[in-house]
Amino acid sequence: MLHRLKVNDLNVLDKTLRVLEEGGIIVYPTDTIYGFGCDALNKNAIKKLNLIKERIQPMSVLCPNIKTGLSWLNLKEEEKIYAEAKLIKGHTIIAPVNKKIVSRLIMGNNNSLGIRIPNHKFCKSISNNYINPITTTSVNKTGEEPYTNPDEIEERFKGQLNLLIDDGIIAGKGSAIHHYKSKKWVKIR
Repeated sequence: MLHRLKVNDLNVLDKTLRVLEEGGIIVYPTDTIYGFGCDALNKNAIKKLNLIKERIQPMSVLCPNIKTGLSWLNLKEEEKIYAEAKLIKGHTIIAPVNKKIVSRLIMGNNNSLGIRIPNHKFCKSISNNYINPITTTSVNKTGEEPYTNPDEIEERFKGQLNLLIDDGIIAGKGSAIHHYKSKKWVKIR
């Protein structure tokens, strides 16, 4: 059953953390678009999310802060300087990470992971209060444009979600993405 709460509801954080702990799927607002979220270490939740998205591929995660993000990276210190500059700006970085940060189901080649710190109060709140990383991927089926309206999200994904956090219409575009490949950073979006 889908629960829908406003982003400023007094119970929204507790309810969100409970749904994540139970292996549920959430939709939450970011500074750019709405995101699908689940516990990034829960294989069953990730499989559910892949069914909703109708694809299997790597996913990014929310990161609570720069220090944590940099600690996850399996890069030399000089490469972390570039990563830090992009994370500060709210961009997504894709780079090799240390083991056991997230499930292998959402990682890319060479132990890579997408990491982002959205400039949104709710994202910061859940990523700072949840024990594991939380996935962040656009709210759509593969090949579709991201959904921006909570009413449309509820209608399109009825029966597939556990919690929708409503922050009104968010008509932004996905974050810039920087990928560490072949020992150099490449902007891919």
